[in-house]
This record gives sequence, C-alpha cells and structure tokens, in this order.
Amino acid sequence: MTVWDRPEPPTRPVTLDRERIVAAAIALADEGGLEAVSLRKVAARLDAGPMRLYRYISTKEELFDLMVDEVQAEILPEQQPGDWREALRVLAHRTRQAALRHEWLADLLGGRPALGPNGLAVTEATLAPLDGLADVDTVMRAVETVSAYFIGAIRREIANVRAERATGLSKHDWQRAHGPHVTNMLATGRFPALAKAVHDGTDVDAETSFATGLDWVLDAVAARLARRPPATGAPR
Repeated sequence: MTVWDRPEPPTRPVTLDRERIVAAAIALADEGGLEAVSLRKVAARLDAGPMRLYRYISTKEELFDLMVDEVQAEILPEQQPGDWREALRVLAHRTRQAALRHEWLADLLGGRPALGPNGLAVTEATLAPLDGLADVDTVMRAVETVSAYFIGAIRREIANVRAERATGLSKHDWQRAHGPHVTNMLATGRFPALAKAVHDGTDVDAETSFATGLDWVLDAVAARLARRPPATGAPR
C-alpha cells in the first residue's frame, strides 16, 4: 500500500496530519536542503514525538514523495493553454520557478514518475495538449525530450546558485578569479573553439538561457511532430 492509499490514524493530544507534517518538512528543506529533513527533526518542529510520525509516514522517502507532490501544486497552471507548445513552455517555466523557491526540488526531479494527486495532474497537463497530434509513443518521446531539457537546465542553475552561496563568489567574481588561468590555457592554441566561445560569445542570464534552450527543444519537437501522421482516429 502506498502512502497515497494508506489512511491517516486518528489525532492525539498534539494534532497531527500529513498536511502539517509535509509543511514542516518543506520549511526545513527550504532552510537547509534535504539533508536538514528527518522524521526526528520534523517531529521536533511540530512539538511531537518522533514515533508518532511513523503512524503517518513510514520512511523518509515517503516524506520526500509527499513534499514533491505538495510543490507540484505550485507548478500546475490555473488555466491550461490550448496550444501544446505554450502548455509545455508554461509547465517548464513554472517548474523552474518552483525549484528556485525550493532548491531541494532540483534533487528530486526526474527518475520514477510522481504518483501523488498533484504529480499525476502535472503529468496529465503535460500529455493532454499533445493528445491526438501523433501516436502515443511519439507523444511520450516528445514529453520526455522536453522534460530532460528543463530538468537538466534547472539542476545546472541550482548547482550554480549553491556554488555561489558556498564560495561567496558571484559568477563574475569566479570568472575574474580564474581568468588568468583560462587566459593562459587559451593562449596555448590547443582550444580554438573554446577560445572563440569565450572571446566572442554573448553572456546571458540564466532565465534567458533557459528560455532560449527551451524554444530550441520545442522547435525540434514541432519538426518531428510535423513528420508524423496524426494518431488513429484523430482529426486531420
């Protein structure tokens, strides 16, 4: 029986439910990352005995599943765009925004599908705009491709945010500190393509980079869909 199917036990002197437990866990994770989350620490935050939490949640992995599902509610748009490109674009940007609010989310994105009610709703919102545009396998590969891009981009951005916080150096401070080494290496002539990128490339912010890459991936998906016949029974 999954955590989604298991009923909650009756309340005791200190009122507990999964909603309060998950809210406390998210607050701890927002403050100190996933390593700051344990059933013991959540119980302390709620002024409850640790063993009581095991009546609601069996493992820390179940707690993480519940935390992710709670944040998935922030990803769902209030209105579903009719155009599939816009629908996937909105979901990607809302996922990025949620990860910037809750950095720990980046560590839990991807992998096995989210099975909570909000996670399933996000999956439905992802698949529904593409329904009927191609066979189901093509739709699944399209969704996987877009998801792989934005999850990877989000993880890279969060890694940079954490590195800046850990070192106390902004991106430009870090570049200046390592500039002499990079200059010396490029001067050897061994890395001509990299030298061109460093000297002639345009430095853009993370949001612009994310949006540009996402548009390129959506362009590629659109080109692939254009070469596929509609799903059987779909309008032409």
